[in-house]
Amino acid sequence: MSKQRPSGFRRVVLASGAALIVATSALGTGAYSYLKPVAAPSSAVTAVPLTTMSVEQTGPDADASNATVYEIQSSASTASFIVDEVLRGSPYTVVGTTNQVAGQFAFDASDPTSAQIGTILIDARTLVTDDQSRTRALGNAILDTNQYEYIEFTPTKITGLPESLTPGQPFTFQATGDLTIKDTTRPVTFDISVTPAADGSVDGTATATISYADWGVSIPSVPFVASVDQDVVLKLDFSASATA
Repeated sequence: MSKQRPSGFRRVVLASGAALIVATSALGTGAYSYLKPVAAPSSAVTAVPLTTMSVEQTGPDADASNATVYEIQSSASTASFIVDEVLRGSPYTVVGTTNQVAGQFAFDASDPTSAQIGTILIDARTLVTDDQSRTRALGNAILDTNQYEYIEFTPTKITGLPESLTPGQPFTFQATGDLTIKDTTRPVTFDISVTPAADGSVDGTATATISYADWGVSIPSVPFVASVDQDVVLKLDFSASATA
């Protein structure tokens, strides 16, 4: 016959179990707000139609009527952020990516100085990292994508455009504009490299480094992460084709 444990022991076990349940429940309430599934995209991201002559160029004022309008192809493009942290005592680079990016730009191959760039939209709900918990914390706690679905860049000035171009040869310039993350809009300048192809398509890369705190973004303290750099690199690798 098995022996019964003393009633005092049972009381200690029951009390400890109850305390553990209460503690876990309290932690779970806060943790779930961070780690619940991120809200689904409201729809597939679509480009804001380009408004011609909406930005300031450094070249001569030109008639944009001959410019070809190009649209970013999300299936061949990637928007990403890159930030360094110290994870479990070692340096680690976090990369978040999405192909849900849309935008239009226009330029006339015979007059590149008249190039224009429209609003660029990124669906922040679709950003993913290499860790599901980090991805959920990013969408829920850091970017609050349930309320602020899109990250938006609206160019206001383009500088450094070349006077001529050669298919297959890249050229570089800068685009300054208003970057909106969550409910904060601040100016930022992207360095852009573009390569026009002989078939009429255009490939390019745009990069900028920002301090995310300037946009009211904060990163919650989590176990195993000792620190996160204040600067984050924003990058867009894009492929675009002429609109019909």
